Amino acid sequence: MPKCRRLKAVSTVCCLLLAVVWGGSIQTALADMPLFSGQTVYVPVYSHIYSGDRELPFYLAATLSIRNTDRRHPIQLTAVDYYDSDGKFLKHYLEAPITLGPMATKRYVVHESDKSGGSGAKFIVVWQSQQAVAEPLIESVMISTKTQQGISFTSRGRVLEFAR
Repeated sequence: MPKCRRLKAVSTVCCLLLAVVWGGSIQTALADMPLFSGQTVYVPVYSHIYSGDRELPFYLAATLSIRNTDRRHPIQLTAVDYYDSDGKFLKHYLEAPITLGPMATKRYVVHESDKSGGSGAKFIVVWQSQQAVAEPLIESVMISTKTQQGISFTSRGRVLEFAR
């Protein structure tokens, strides 16, 4: 067998072995992935931040993003509530529970002109599912541009409670 064909055969066998080993570890990782039937999640949101020595406010638009990461099962959003810096309730974003299909995303926007939440605003998101599912990704994205300056950043949600 010529050297080139031998090298090709060896590399093909190595690739197949790697695929089997790697595939096995992926299956193990998926089997070990925690599943949940619901959570209450705290998500920080910044309607403005401060800059400079005089602490000038820089107002931001904020988007709450709720992503169902489960590929087979829906989740149900039962509450998306907005609170200000002092913990005072400001707004229900849901009038009734909604279903978020597998791999679907729902977003809620706090407009840049809405300063009611302050720099310590937050969302409380409550979700549930009929069966245990992959944990959704819940985060906020803040963004604004002024003249030639722009700012954007994200903040990830933190679980406060698990469904009982």
